[in-house]
Amino acid sequence: MIGRMRGLLVAKQPPWVMIEAGGIGYELEVPMSTLYDLPELGREVILFVHYAHKEDTVALYGFLREAERAQFRNLLRVSGIGAKIALSVLSGASVDEFARLVQAGDVTALTRVPGIGKKTAERIVLELRDRVGAMSAVPVGINAGASRDPHSEALTALQQLGYKPAEAQRLVRDIQAPGDSAEALIRKALKAALSGGN
Repeated sequence: MIGRMRGLLVAKQPPWVMIEAGGIGYELEVPMSTLYDLPELGREVILFVHYAHKEDTVALYGFLREAERAQFRNLLRVSGIGAKIALSVLSGASVDEFARLVQAGDVTALTRVPGIGKKTAERIVLELRDRVGAMSAVPVGINAGASRDPHSEALTALQQLGYKPAEAQRLVRDIQAPGDSAEALIRKALKAALSGGN
């Protein structure tokens, strides 16, 4: 099983990255919280990895911080939550912010994450309230190509996270400022979506 990977960051296409390690390019899906903090292409990066093997597929998920991987794994234990929703949660809220929402029982805020309805949000609160307090976001020691503009890249990433095209378009339109990078647009859009504001 792969638990940690160290290599060169060779591609970023939200929510995917490619890390070259030992002459092999590994594709990993990452939450936006990790993507925001990745170095430039061609630089070395170390990611904590969650290896998922199902009947006919193998998937790798990467995280800059162990606390993010722990939260991802905790979310996967909740009935009705798969990897896509777990990544959306991590993309929309920091580990500490998520812990605060769960401990406060803020079901309304949790339902703003794509794929989480009221019953799933209630299950998250019930099943994770005791676990999330122990997590901490302690850090450990998107330029996919010139053909894509930040606006398009942000829209694609939001849709990959489960937002409908029209919803992604509205979120980006409402928060876009001149000169914003794709990462800045994604971060601001997810924050607006989670807070329920524009």
